[in-house]
Amino acid sequence: MPMKITSPAFIEGGSIPTKYTCEGEDISPMLAWTGAPKGTRSFVLIVDDPDAPDPAAPKMTYVHWILFNIPGHIGGLPEGMTEDKVPPEVMQGLNDWRRTGYGGPCPPIGRHRYFFRLYALDTVLPEMVRPIRAQIDKAMEGHVLEEASYMGTYQKKHGVEG
Repeated sequence: MPMKITSPAFIEGGSIPTKYTCEGEDISPMLAWTGAPKGTRSFVLIVDDPDAPDPAAPKMTYVHWILFNIPGHIGGLPEGMTEDKVPPEVMQGLNDWRRTGYGGPCPPIGRHRYFFRLYALDTVLPEMVRPIRAQIDKAMEGHVLEEASYMGTYQKKHGVEG
């Protein structure tokens, strides 16, 4: 059975509820995963938006959240994973706001896609202090057993910048 990541907060390909965005509480949705391959020692979770800044003319993939060294026996994360709720063995990387923690959807224009990407690794990554996405990607090289993703979309309802 292939690895799968889901969220009860929204359907695959559907709209992410405002609660999880800059126009709402800006908290992380509950996530669950199954089917981790044999030999999984840790997970990496990266939430990103490949449609930044404008889906009609994307120029970059904007990183919203990085968690790594999630223990291999864990099968999900509860809603509202704030920095003080992250288990001590789980490390955090910098998002593109140059801070750790979840930063919800906040597109400047149009409807963007947000991917919750889960990587099962055959290792625990070395300790890194506030790494950026490129450092995580490099550290994962040769260690990814399987990848799964779950996508939701969001378009602002109000004129909030960010």
